[in-house]
Amino acid sequence: MEFRNIAIIAHVDHGKTTLVDAMLKQSGTFADREVIQDCVMDSNELERERGITIYAKNTSIIVDGIKINIVDTPGHADFGSEVERVLRMVDSVLLLVDAYEGPMPQTKFVLRKSLALGLKPIVVINKIDKPTARPDAVLNMIFDLFVELGATEEQLDFKHIYAIGRDGVAKMNLEEEGKDLRPLFNLILKTVPPAPSNTTVPMRMQIANLKYDSYVGRIGVGRIYEGIIKAGQTVTIINLDGSREQHKITKLYTHKGLAKVEVTEAEAGDIVQIAGIPGIYVGETVAEDKEAEALPTIGIDAPTLTMNLMVNTSPFAGREGKLVTSRQIRERLERELETNVGLKVEFPETGDEFRVSGRGEMHLAVLIEQMRREGFELQVSQPQVIMKEVDGAKMEPMEAVIVDVPDEFAGTVIDQLGRRKGEMSNLMSENGSTRLEYSIPTRGLLGYRTMFMTDTKGEGTLSHIFSHYGQHKGEINRRSTGSIISGFMGKTTPYALAMVQERGPLFVAPGCEVYEGMVIGASMKETMTVNPVREKQLTNMRAASADHIVVITPPIDMNLERALEYIDTDEYVEVTPSNVRIRKQYLTEGDRKRHGVA
Repeated sequence: MEFRNIAIIAHVDHGKTTLVDAMLKQSGTFADREVIQDCVMDSNELERERGITIYAKNTSIIVDGIKINIVDTPGHADFGSEVERVLRMVDSVLLLVDAYEGPMPQTKFVLRKSLALGLKPIVVINKIDKPTARPDAVLNMIFDLFVELGATEEQLDFKHIYAIGRDGVAKMNLEEEGKDLRPLFNLILKTVPPAPSNTTVPMRMQIANLKYDSYVGRIGVGRIYEGIIKAGQTVTIINLDGSREQHKITKLYTHKGLAKVEVTEAEAGDIVQIAGIPGIYVGETVAEDKEAEALPTIGIDAPTLTMNLMVNTSPFAGREGKLVTSRQIRERLERELETNVGLKVEFPETGDEFRVSGRGEMHLAVLIEQMRREGFELQVSQPQVIMKEVDGAKMEPMEAVIVDVPDEFAGTVIDQLGRRKGEMSNLMSENGSTRLEYSIPTRGLLGYRTMFMTDTKGEGTLSHIFSHYGQHKGEINRRSTGSIISGFMGKTTPYALAMVQERGPLFVAPGCEVYEGMVIGASMKETMTVNPVREKQLTNMRAASADHIVVITPPIDMNLERALEYIDTDEYVEVTPSNVRIRKQYLTEGDRKRHGVA
């Protein structure tokens, strides 16, 4: 059988998963009786809620007797390490770009990787039905981007197609009517080179991704470069350090649509999953010949952000979660490392604190959110960037940032990014909207997203991706507000909160259980301790304000990501299946004064 291997890359919300849905439906991959849900590739609960792809996934379709393996890649910058690995498995990429927004940081990042590997992308300009669509301008922007990234003459001669992924329509020219995705299928078959399929030589494949199955253990996902692989076959694993081990493949799977289908053998050019090798890891070569040469290694980007995960020690510890001990947290983190290649965890020999490092706030927040949904209870410290020292100079991670805001908010955003040591590289204004491009320390973006949404009244979009390590930029003041801390345990009352809310926005509503040392709001001035559980004293004397109606402003919903953005160095986020709370590390005012953090 002939194979075509492609990856779909796009920025968040440019319609990648919706287009894959339509490709699966129109290729006849699903039986007529099957009920197909929208965003079928986003199988994870968090992916569906957030509307983003978090994990790279494999699927396949058959078109004109040719198998097209499709890898759906994450669109968020924090999961970029997934994208880099899967590019090694494919021969071309579908570069999906919004017909209004144009190329974004993630697009630029992945495109650079694709071009460096010698891949020739197919450009899909999606959402051309938008009232604000500007497909011709976006096509010019993409061409300029190819030039900027050093594309070869052959890569600059890329093919492009227009699409409305939601409607399952593609067309080569804007003037065409467009009925289905057949023009896209034809373009893939014509443009993507057939995968080399030499089955006469000994088998070699390389692992590009990992999965975990509770029945068969760790599963390696990769492309067969040469030969035929068989279930039950004894193979040599060439480790990253050059050492060799022999193992037996117990299970062999290939992809049919979304299904993982068990097979007895598969041939060069296909993308498969293998089980039976407990320590298999990304970049390792699986070979039939004991003396085989290892395939070029796959690099994995190092983490840029770190935080501590700890056993919950708050006064409410153990009330809402089922999994609360350090042993249970340790086992869960060890299990996560089976598949989450971009994650690093330092396990202490003793103690209840685990240092967890990842690619960004969302990368770490997704892990913690999954744990709380599984019944875990824990507390988390403020995220910190990972510094490096190069030739005696302190270096820190830098981010490439693109901001799109209405013109009226541009000045405020420029001011805030400047305060956070951002350096503007480009400014464009068109049709009432301003696009700003910046290079900014990762530290400068920590805690900024919530402020950005407030400053732009929810109308702005901010996209960023790790760019490089640059010279340390000096002190950055992350937070200009103090904290409002509860000095008492109990249930909050409307009477008490009505007075406290004059000091700043609250995180709790009336009737909410609080404890001493819990952060219940943000003070516009200095940090303060208050009594949010005070009841109004009842007397037989009629006060002048007796008929005054207490009006409580709705509290800010401090979800996990907002809480991680907000907390200061002396605060923790308490995470349970039911609640996300913010607390001081030292709960009593006396302890805070003793440790100099009052």
